[in-house]
Amino acid sequence: MATSKSRAAVGLAVAGSLVLVLGIVLVFVRPLIIDDQIIKNVEINPKNDLSYTMWKDIPVPFFMSIYFFNILNPDEVLNGEKPLVEERGPYVYREYRQKDNITFHANQTVSYREYRRYHFVRNMSVGSESDVVTIPNMLVLGAAVMMEDLSQELRRFVSSVFSAFKEEAFLTKPVGELMWGYDSRLVQFLNKFFPGMLPASGKFGLFAEFNNSNTGLFTVFTGQDDIRKVHKVDWWNGLKELSYWRTKQCNMINGTAGQMWPPFMTTDSTLSFYSPDACRSMELVYQRPGVMRGIPVYRFVAPTTLFANGSDYAPNQGFCPCRQSGIQNVSTCRLNAPVFISHPHFYNGDPVLRDFVLGLDPSEDKHGLFIDIHPETGVPMNVSIRLQLSLYIKAVSGIKQTGKISEVVMPMIWFEEKGYIDGPVLTTFYRNLVLMPTILEYVQYVLIGLGLLALLGAAVLCYWEKRSLRQGKGTSTKQKGNGDCVKDRVNDQSVFARQPEKFVLAGTETQL
Repeated sequence: MATSKSRAAVGLAVAGSLVLVLGIVLVFVRPLIIDDQIIKNVEINPKNDLSYTMWKDIPVPFFMSIYFFNILNPDEVLNGEKPLVEERGPYVYREYRQKDNITFHANQTVSYREYRRYHFVRNMSVGSESDVVTIPNMLVLGAAVMMEDLSQELRRFVSSVFSAFKEEAFLTKPVGELMWGYDSRLVQFLNKFFPGMLPASGKFGLFAEFNNSNTGLFTVFTGQDDIRKVHKVDWWNGLKELSYWRTKQCNMINGTAGQMWPPFMTTDSTLSFYSPDACRSMELVYQRPGVMRGIPVYRFVAPTTLFANGSDYAPNQGFCPCRQSGIQNVSTCRLNAPVFISHPHFYNGDPVLRDFVLGLDPSEDKHGLFIDIHPETGVPMNVSIRLQLSLYIKAVSGIKQTGKISEVVMPMIWFEEKGYIDGPVLTTFYRNLVLMPTILEYVQYVLIGLGLLALLGAAVLCYWEKRSLRQGKGTSTKQKGNGDCVKDRVNDQSVFARQPEKFVLAGTETQL
């Protein structure tokens, strides 16, 4: 019995030690295994089906929602009163993006052009593309501000041209035409006699140049030699930096192309990306942790300084000439048209901007932009980029179409580009990069626990075996003592048995 317990204790001790060591080793090895798998799955490599497919052709629904600032009092605005606007939208478009002309280079970079197409989604929209809204006429009011410093005679001539083509200060047209272009005799005239003056060679629309277009030639790092550089932009259209702005810092092309980021992020990380549409690089900052469909994420948001003017935030001085904080002048990359970008409804902007336009109501939930990103992989789980386009308008002497318009940065539209990972892509992502690492983490603790239990069991068996041995020795000693006592009693009886014989002999001797 003792031998059996001894063998069991040794077996448990050996097995427990091995399992415990395996669990401890897994504690140190598991992060290395997971990191290695993440690196293999996030680098831009055609051999990695999941990440390469997500990078090449965005496999999840992506939508662009358009909101118009419909002007309710255009006649009063011409007489110098404040504009009164109502938000009309969303008008939702399914956005399709696909990378083409993909070329890998020997220095671990890859070049491509990303094409985008838009299709109207009626059942997600507030109305149809035939809905009519009124917005500022960029051809008239934008051109008026651009010609403010020209001679009075030239301004009057331009005003007469506007009159000849029946162009007024405000446009009332269907949403579809304002978005993708409308026929304008003025545009046809300018394209014929002043080719290249306008960005569009055909119809004129706010997004006419977006549909079926690309965002330029990007060259980004694949991360195959250094995962810390994966997705970061090396060149854009053959440029290392821009020439739109006044300082080197503002002209820098920083971060990624805005779709994925390097892995292993922390709360101190920032999300930098270059936006050709905004003509600049942007940087988002960490706000808070969260969970999106079972996947841990970090939320990154725009800092209040993103569109601050140079007086409030010195690094933005290069984007000037500036007006109030909260709007950025992008005229230098928009053919000098007085166009401004900002958060919708001038959210995070100087309150003065909202004093000159009635009907605005900014809020973080509706108008703040954010990206929810899985920090371990750098893959966005939920994205909402919200920006507003505004036109600086005012009365310009000599151009009668501007009337008595008060100086104002007039909102025209704001848009939201939104997408999130769902369906089979989400399932695959969750299984490979969240579930499996979690299982491995639990396995290591289970192994450590089993190892400790086995060692504890071995210790208990050893304790009971020693106790049994001590009890066995005590019993043997007691039995040995009782035997002596019996043996002594037997010897005493022998003595008494011999004494009568002695007495008999003694009596006989007496008688003789």
